[in-house]
Amino acid sequence: MNYLMRRLATFPLVLLGVSILVFVAIRMVPGDSITAMLGTEAGLLTPAQRDALAAYFGIDQPWFVQYWRWIGGILYGNFGISVTYGRPVLDVILERFPLTLELAVLSMVIALAVGLPAGIYAATHSEKASDLGVRIVAMIGQSTPSFVLGLLIIYTLSAGFGVLPAMGEFAPLWQDPLRNLSQLILPAITLGFAFAASVTRIARSAMLDVLSDDYVRTARSKGASARSVIWRHALPNALIPVVTLSGIEFGYLLGGAVIVEQIYALPGLGRMVLDAILQRDYALVQGAVLFIAFNFMIVNLLVDLAYVALDPRIRLGEQ
Repeated sequence: MNYLMRRLATFPLVLLGVSILVFVAIRMVPGDSITAMLGTEAGLLTPAQRDALAAYFGIDQPWFVQYWRWIGGILYGNFGISVTYGRPVLDVILERFPLTLELAVLSMVIALAVGLPAGIYAATHSEKASDLGVRIVAMIGQSTPSFVLGLLIIYTLSAGFGVLPAMGEFAPLWQDPLRNLSQLILPAITLGFAFAASVTRIARSAMLDVLSDDYVRTARSKGASARSVIWRHALPNALIPVVTLSGIEFGYLLGGAVIVEQIYALPGLGRMVLDAILQRDYALVQGAVLFIAFNFMIVNLLVDLAYVALDPRIRLGEQ
């Protein structure tokens, strides 16, 4: 409990640092909200009209004043108003987040369902032809960018089978599960393929280390079956690096897989942030990055707590 409280106490400090970085970074991008919104018509504005719009968007004040107003509003749950959508930033984020969360979960399930058994199989058949084959496939998976795989999937479906992935208006899971799955399964496979390759390599390496430990040899000498040695004795300890990798990757996925969402035309969090940057929607970018950072810290905290469940020898917070 002391460890948990200490970790939670660091959250505000981390979020404060993230808020400063994103606030400064987005304002260093050339252009402003007025030019991004009006395009070439911004050149037709008179100085008085531009000053009026700058005052309306709150960008006429010094950076320190803008930051103070924004961070003060966050303390009361007000992340500002998106100039792109004309709605509260938090409402826009929460509207887009379920799709990204579902996509991240599906990608994680696919990656673990494929990568973990493949890694265990490769470790238990070390230096055989099957092990070499698994490692080659894993290497290909890691070296293939997700956007290349996504484009290959779309091209194969369209040119080979005359169909296209289900795109367009997103159907929430609770409204139309079948349509929702048809829209997300291909993006999830695209994201999960590279992640499955990483899981395979990490699981194989960890399992090889564990299988050479003394307690595994002792279990074998006592007559334990090969299945029991692998799944009961070796696997729990071999899962620790897999859990670490999964937590980091899941945190990145919650940040939005921008390229994959763009390829499959999914209205997720990553695509929203990309559009907000292009539109210089300062409030939306700042709020989204802060929201993503908070989710990332939550995931990493859960990963640390999972270590204790997997290995009782680990005691968090103790010297």
